[in-house]
Amino acid sequence: MAGTALAAGVLTVAATLSLGLAAVGGATVTAQRAAGAADAAALAAADAASGAITTGEDPCVLAERVAAASGATLSACAIRGLTADVEVRAAYAGLVAVSRSRAGPPEQS
Repeated sequence: MAGTALAAGVLTVAATLSLGLAAVGGATVTAQRAAGAADAAALAAADAASGAITTGEDPCVLAERVAAASGATLSACAIRGLTADVEVRAAYAGLVAVSRSRAGPPEQS
């Protein structure tokens, strides 16, 4: 009887740890997806602002489309000269991962 209770306890702890690790893993993947979406959106917006790519869209509209294609939502976009600053959000299990990125020519020192 004691062995059965011990085995049940060990299985409960193992199941709880597995669920916790799965949640942490999913949140980590979502954070990385948000970071990649922010980088891609900022690069697209900066390229559109500089004329490196020809598009009839506003750079921030293009950034929004790129973020959406990556499974994220563009929450902020600012174009200053040839530099684009963006912020994207991606959700996982009720949690929101936020990532910011900047793209453009190198800063002059």
